[in-house]
Amino acid sequence: MSGLVLSMQALSEMLRMPWRRPETLCIAAWIVSMISLPILRWTWGDGVVPGLTTVSAIFQVGAVSVILWRAWGLSRTLSTAALIAILTFSAEWLGSTTGFPFGEYDYTTTLQPQAFGVPLLIPLAWLMMLGPSWAVAQAILGGKIDSLGRRLAFIGLSALAMTAWDLYLDPQMVTWGFWVWREPSGYFGIPWSNYAGWLLVSALVTIAARPMRLPITPLLVIYGVVWAFQAVGLAVFWGQVGPALFGFSAMGALLYAALRETPWRWR
Repeated sequence: MSGLVLSMQALSEMLRMPWRRPETLCIAAWIVSMISLPILRWTWGDGVVPGLTTVSAIFQVGAVSVILWRAWGLSRTLSTAALIAILTFSAEWLGSTTGFPFGEYDYTTTLQPQAFGVPLLIPLAWLMMLGPSWAVAQAILGGKIDSLGRRLAFIGLSALAMTAWDLYLDPQMVTWGFWVWREPSGYFGIPWSNYAGWLLVSALVTIAARPMRLPITPLLVIYGVVWAFQAVGLAVFWGQVGPALFGFSAMGALLYAALRETPWRWR
């Protein structure tokens, strides 16, 4: 019952969002792009999927960036975005080249443009979900990150929130042909080493970025939209019920824990 109450509060808050703010316009455009993807795929075929995936990611990155800019200012936001892009691109290049830290995989040529064999969309994907993952961690901790123990907990929870999303992402992207694993295994064909790598990279980027004073509520809205839309998308439109259930459970548990500790109001 308490989970239903929290969900209704979140829905009510989204309906009262200040729609003239740029971040809410980006969120609205992002949601429309996600809804449009399966519809346009039915109409025009699989060839539209890479382009629409890129457009959707750009809208989500825009929403997260504007939310952080309003809280942090332009300089801090740009420097954090650049840091995330550099570190995650390096991790993905290292992973696809050496197999560390994710396991042995290769990007196909489907996602363009690419540099050194890594699609430039990939660092954007990290950027668009790290901010919401940080918000989940900060909310669970009640906004207090004032000791070594809480800082370590923040890093660990951020990494868990980020990695929970990949329970949806990796099976979906492999099915779409964006990358391939050389030895499919483990979780719906995704090696368990991949998730160890996600935890490691998420934690290291969080340590390097040192995010502070996060605007929790709008970032939780984004985390919640991803949680709900990807569950429905994978289960209903893409036929991947297993990843949908696991992703829904993992992200949902973290989101529920965050919402329980959050005074729910847009700011």
